Amino acid sequence: MTANGAGRVEPADGHRQQRGATAGSTDPLILNGPRKWVLMGSISFTLFILYVLYAGIIKVFLPNQVADIDPANKINNLAGILALMSIATTIATPLSGALSDRLRTRWGRRAPFIAIGSLAAALLTFGLSFATTLMAITILWVMAAFCYNMMQVPMTTLIADRFAPDDRGKASGLLGAGQNIGTSVGVIVAGYLVVNLQLGYVLYGAAVLSCCIAFILVNREPSSLHMEREPLRLGHFIRGFWISPREHPDFAWAFISRFALYMGFTLITTYMLYILQDYIGLSRSEANAAIGRIFAIQLVGLLLSGVFSGFLSDRWGRRKPFVIQATILIAAAYAMPLLMPTMTGMYLYAGIVGIGYGAYTAVDMALMTQVLPKGGKSAGKDLGILIIALNIPLILGPVLAALILNISGNSYATLFTVAATLVAFSALLVLPIRSVR
Repeated sequence: MTANGAGRVEPADGHRQQRGATAGSTDPLILNGPRKWVLMGSISFTLFILYVLYAGIIKVFLPNQVADIDPANKINNLAGILALMSIATTIATPLSGALSDRLRTRWGRRAPFIAIGSLAAALLTFGLSFATTLMAITILWVMAAFCYNMMQVPMTTLIADRFAPDDRGKASGLLGAGQNIGTSVGVIVAGYLVVNLQLGYVLYGAAVLSCCIAFILVNREPSSLHMEREPLRLGHFIRGFWISPREHPDFAWAFISRFALYMGFTLITTYMLYILQDYIGLSRSEANAAIGRIFAIQLVGLLLSGVFSGFLSDRWGRRKPFVIQATILIAAAYAMPLLMPTMTGMYLYAGIVGIGYGAYTAVDMALMTQVLPKGGKSAGKDLGILIIALNIPLILGPVLAALILNISGNSYATLFTVAATLVAFSALLVLPIRSVR
């Protein structure tokens, strides 16, 4: 959907919807009453479980596996795996959105992708429990991440498909809360499961698969067989992935701002285990225990700010002030370990970044849905392109972080400085967006 200067919004199926019209909507796809809250809660919980898996594998399981195989080259090896993973997810993200936009089945457009993607991803995750070489770990995780993204994007697109504009802040807040709480819980749980990686991988994969199956059964998507579909022309399909910054400047500003924030964010989160060892001075066992405490503190901040920000954003009809203030808080959090390279500094960092990131993710998705190009029929593809602004930093972030550390002589202080600068810059990039208040 997109918002124009008149404040009118067009939802994902192309039916026009006045801003503020919720309960009285005549659009058959827009949900009201209990079903609306069931879907909101279901998306939030499913993404909670998915991010438990993401965080546990990326922040704990993989760094430990990689360090076991080749301790001397752990930074570069982990950067390589995560870069390849992010290339795969960058392809999967807009592709799954575009293909699900076109899918016509009795089960709807999004549900088949959620079902097939989660099944394939779970099987590949089970395979990781038996991987003993860098090559095997890389192939299995890259393929698994591709499949997880093939199901995540269609699920996220349901916010644009099924909710009226004045409900999207609440939906975005619950979605962000699920992701953020899942990230913290995933790291905490992984800290206990790291002694038995085989069990950890099996539990995480099975949890996501079970949750996705339950999601589809509880939230039956209407048939899409009756919906119009343009003939597939490959050239037109490929060109559809390009969105002109000149014609859609708000979309471009939102993309660049999101890119800058997640680039700064990724520089730190990717190497948290190594920061605790090499910058703070903990042993490996101490670092694995400390990373759980850090994310537990971050979780408190996320809970304090996440859901409330989404509800307040809907009530006040504002997105930009929340996003700008949240990014400033995140940038300030990175100053804490610079001023205090101790666990106290890391705990302060965790609390502040939790509050900032919770507020950001609570409102960010709502803002994203309001800068989509006019037309509405390609919401999955367009949101997928915006999600690339998150995936590209996952490709470049580990590589850039490794480059910064190599050039600076493993100076994590320099890494924190660059990260804070990027995040602060992202706040400035929100200001030119005109179609969203």
